[in-house]
Amino acid sequence: MEACALPQPDWHALAGRMVSRHDEVVDLMSLLRDHADPAAGSAAALDAVAWAIACASLGDQHLWQDLGLPSRAELSALIARWFPRLAALNTHNMKWKKFLYKQLCLRAELLICKAPSCGVCTDHGLCFGPEDASAVAPH
Repeated sequence: MEACALPQPDWHALAGRMVSRHDEVVDLMSLLRDHADPAAGSAAALDAVAWAIACASLGDQHLWQDLGLPSRAELSALIARWFPRLAALNTHNMKWKKFLYKQLCLRAELLICKAPSCGVCTDHGLCFGPEDASAVAPH
């Protein structure tokens, strides 16, 4: 991602949600900062990437789409660069938006799966299934 520009969410489309769901943005920023690699870039660039990811997480599409990235692979590379410890936790390749919210729930000691483990949850396909540009997934 070094040669790539920062992600560019549709700020206009997200503006209302960024206000009404500000607490979520703050929580996501905290999660991302706690897993950041300070050697990845400047503090300002790190905050810009974390802010874009946190705000784009409020969108209706896959996170990579809400960030204006061309693919999930680009998002995975972005997260691996700036937040490598967080990327390392996603051992089963869960969709990133689901994964980030799952991490928030784990921090708060809340269970989000309908079943005791993801492997037997009826929503398994929503969390771990393939992503394509035409799909709009609920978050």
